[in-house]
Amino acid sequence: MTERPPHGSARPGGRTARTRAAVLAAAYEELDSDSFAELTLDRLARRSGVHVSTIRRRWRTVEGVVVDLLAERSSTLPTPDTGDFHRDLTELTQAIADFNNALRNRNVMQGLLAAAAHDTRVEEIVRSAFVRRTEEVTLIVRNAVERGDIPEGTDAREVIAALGAPIYYRVLILRGSIDQRLVHTTVEATYQAVRSGVFVRKD
Repeated sequence: MTERPPHGSARPGGRTARTRAAVLAAAYEELDSDSFAELTLDRLARRSGVHVSTIRRRWRTVEGVVVDLLAERSSTLPTPDTGDFHRDLTELTQAIADFNNALRNRNVMQGLLAAAAHDTRVEEIVRSAFVRRTEEVTLIVRNAVERGDIPEGTDAREVIAALGAPIYYRVLILRGSIDQRLVHTTVEATYQAVRSGVFVRKD
């Protein structure tokens, strides 16, 4: 028996695709002016023109809609491959900064993490989304190892985690925006640590 995908995760065509696009666009627009806590299925129905029962049947909850929105938005972030490790780190960090400096995206992130605290389904989907995205961008590190730019045995996942940590601390803990100084210090600290072998696996 084939396992059904989580609500909101499928990407069918035709009318269903138009419904999905309308609801996700409505959610993104709502989050431009209000927080996740203010978002309701009724508001999504009014803005999207999709009946609330249709939204509830497909996504079940507001969290389901926003999880789908996060998956769609985060998939637009690039994975740089310039041939230069420092430049790749800079472009990736800037892309993450730009994404999180948009109020709507920040509201999505903050709201989902709040929801994940009391909903294990949301918690697992959010974790899976971050794990998947981290794995995608480890290409930057693996390419740099192959070119001989950084030490053999460098742990690519740990490098990406170190790069993201200061940014998400600023956004999710301090609830602030990301300035160019943070982008610069994050890139330089990560770059120098990688080059010096801090992230080389010892086992």
